[in-house]
Amino acid sequence: MKIRHTSSRSILTLALLGAIASPQIAQAQSHDWPVYDGDSSGDHYSSLSQISRRNVSQLHVAWSFDTGESGGLEANPLVVSGVVYACTPTRKVVALDAATGKLLWRFDSGIPSNGQMRGVSYWADAHNARIFAGIGSFLYAIDAHTGKLVSSFGEDGRIDLRKNLGRDYRRQSFLITSPGAIYKDLIIVGGKEPEEPPSPPGDIRAYDVRTGALRWTFHTIPHPGEFGYETWPADSWANAGAANNWAGMVVDTQRGIVYVPTGSAVPDLYGGDRAGDNLFSDTLLALDAATGKRLWHFQAVHHDLWDRDFPAPPVLFTVNRKGKRVDAVAQTTKAGYIFLFDRVTGKPLFPIKETPVPASATPGELAAKTQPIPTLPLPFTRQGITEDILTTRTPEAHAAALQQFRTFASGAGGQFDPPTLNKKTVLLPGPNGGGEWGGAAVDRKTGVLYVNANETPRTFGLAIPPAATSIGQHVYVQRCSSCHGVNRAGIPPEIPSLIGIDNRLTDAQITEAIHQGKGRMPQFNDIAKNDLSALLRYLKGQNTPATKIDTASEESKAPAYKSSGGGWFNDPDGYPAITPPWGTLNAIDMNTGKYLWKIPLGSYPELTAQGLANTGALNYGGPIVTAGGLVFIGATVFNSTLHAYDSHTGKLLWEGDLPFSGLATPSTYMANGKQYILIAAGGGMHSKGKTGGVYIAFALP
Repeated sequence: MKIRHTSSRSILTLALLGAIASPQIAQAQSHDWPVYDGDSSGDHYSSLSQISRRNVSQLHVAWSFDTGESGGLEANPLVVSGVVYACTPTRKVVALDAATGKLLWRFDSGIPSNGQMRGVSYWADAHNARIFAGIGSFLYAIDAHTGKLVSSFGEDGRIDLRKNLGRDYRRQSFLITSPGAIYKDLIIVGGKEPEEPPSPPGDIRAYDVRTGALRWTFHTIPHPGEFGYETWPADSWANAGAANNWAGMVVDTQRGIVYVPTGSAVPDLYGGDRAGDNLFSDTLLALDAATGKRLWHFQAVHHDLWDRDFPAPPVLFTVNRKGKRVDAVAQTTKAGYIFLFDRVTGKPLFPIKETPVPASATPGELAAKTQPIPTLPLPFTRQGITEDILTTRTPEAHAAALQQFRTFASGAGGQFDPPTLNKKTVLLPGPNGGGEWGGAAVDRKTGVLYVNANETPRTFGLAIPPAATSIGQHVYVQRCSSCHGVNRAGIPPEIPSLIGIDNRLTDAQITEAIHQGKGRMPQFNDIAKNDLSALLRYLKGQNTPATKIDTASEESKAPAYKSSGGGWFNDPDGYPAITPPWGTLNAIDMNTGKYLWKIPLGSYPELTAQGLANTGALNYGGPIVTAGGLVFIGATVFNSTLHAYDSHTGKLLWEGDLPFSGLATPSTYMANGKQYILIAAGGGMHSKGKTGGVYIAFALP
């Protein structure tokens, strides 16, 4: 796409202004978007109102910037003093003129990398302005003016985040998905890790923004003598993995508190080797941002067997409770729950009940007896599946769904039915949400929270892994089967099938994906050379008999149980096997916990053509809300559209065409007196067809 030039403002002036503006000051004074999801509170809110209900229908494309790359985009771009800071599908960083889209600079680390990079971090003082970007296993510091590395930071401008984890860093697989949080002169980071052992611990770490020196560490798998140590087997601190923050975090800058949501421990579906509640997995942590000291915590899933990671940063805002104004933190979940707390004390603002859930019948497994469920707000997705919500799209689709449903092991536990051996369980919401990584938006003036959701059921189960007849098969079962299944079938298109992969990709392409990660897949840069060669042979059907497993990179002990492979619970035509809606956008008054409106989000174009519109559909990326009374959201996988809704009623007021689906959270800002709505459009691993990497900015005439 062509870049439209509409401004003559000096690029040098923009860069100099960016150098002296802190993120909080920049947003207050120049209506920027200086932090991932808007500002340090993560509320996706803008006080801009130039674009409003009365004129939003006049929006048009003001400029676009094509990265020239494919692979999809999930980034929420930053805007500071007239400069857009964004990333590309291959994890390069670009700076653009916010009024024209003109390229100011591009940073290329030289590391071939592909996968989720949801944004960058910005920090400035009176003399410096830096962009921090996670690329591969490294955190880079880039001069915001020039796009050049800051060589005084870390080791020649970068930190190797595999280090300082208490284990041999050469065996660690680590990748930043969401940008780090800035607090004063610290950048606080989590990371993405494998979902099967060996996996590093999910330590939360703070580094000095000027030097790259490690300032503090919080162990999410507690060490001896630390709070929560007894919720794991004794040696877990040395060998267990994950309980990591891949979703991002937010900071109460006035109080100096960082709020960190964590994910599940490894492995995802079987916890026989990690008996106990497993603090601090699936936990919202409130930490002293200056020291890393734990202030309070809340664990949403005890001994997770369902991959129920906290999927998004929480949101900081203020609510009215019993006649008082209370500073709160709200956390959305994959399960469709919203937990609301006093952000200082951690006290729930709506009651949470520990509710009995089913026991596991899997040998060696000891599921938690109860799980915490909030009483308000009610879940924003349906909880579990019964026969009465199976699809009625056609009689044939209903009959097929009913037949398949009756083969499942699901029972009265709904979303807490544990995985079973040799039989599938169906889960609603699935491990893709409910709520996902786009998170929620909150109107600061009203306390109304807006969150989009998936209602697309998924199946999963456990299997005894086959006895490995080759080194390659052993490596596959250890490292790949948790996502792709022991049968290599995957869950297309989100997790591709590996059957026949040698007909689609070369050895070099497969190796690059393993080493650098791709889509949801983390990087596995610790697999020994001989083991990698054996894995490639296995994937190509050349199952060379095993001789000796290289235990320097692979554990010789076979896992007791592995994922048998998951999938979508779909009807024979590929649509969700339950009645719509299959995706929604929800408005909830967090002062009362009551819903104001709920609407379908997304559609299937071919069903719309057949007269079945407004079904809702799979969606990724979050909403923003503005003082102009509007909620903007892309997110719809099968529709290449940016939507604008009336924040009071949920009425659709405008749609703007995108070159690819906008699976990203928009940004909004003011440049040269004009308000812009900016979104990354590139499709992605969930989309059908081609992918790209284009930034589109909309404005009034």
